[in-house]
Amino acid sequence: MTDDTDSDDGDEIPVEIVEPGSDDRPRDRFGGTGRAVEGFDEGIIDLLSWILDTETRARIYVYLRQEPRATSEEVAEGTGLYPSTVREALSELHEEEVVDREKRESEGAGNNPYEYTAIAPSELVGGILGQVQDELNTAFNLDRYLDQREPTGGSEPITISVEDDADEEDAERDDEGEDLDDGE
Repeated sequence: MTDDTDSDDGDEIPVEIVEPGSDDRPRDRFGGTGRAVEGFDEGIIDLLSWILDTETRARIYVYLRQEPRATSEEVAEGTGLYPSTVREALSELHEEEVVDREKRESEGAGNNPYEYTAIAPSELVGGILGQVQDELNTAFNLDRYLDQREPTGGSEPITISVEDDADEEDAERDDEGEDLDDGE
């Protein structure tokens, strides 16, 4: 909402008033909160931001899950992020093996840009699983570490495992007694 107020010299100065409860999140350079995250639950974006260190990297990850084999230019356009920011984040994500990249094939003799594809969410979670499990076990065993006492049971009481949907479907078929080698 804009409210025009008069200054001392009679000129009108536009003043933006943000009403309580309105969407006052920071905007990207194209005026949106990020096209790649529209329609996503903010909790999911927050979680991905925690896993991937920044909201920028989370937005790029989500975009690449929606649009695999995209170039950095396409990611920048699709997310509303600056191209230089996207190139830097993609380079880091590639080094961390969160995204794969391949040269785009073209018929001409021009520049062939890289195409990026994000790893599956189960791989992403699996990649941080050990770190989270170690941190939880450290917190769980804090008294033992502080008192320098020997653990009285298993020293690693917390174990986390991840199964993707394909693993669960295979396990269900096995439980139902279906033979997976019958032409499937």
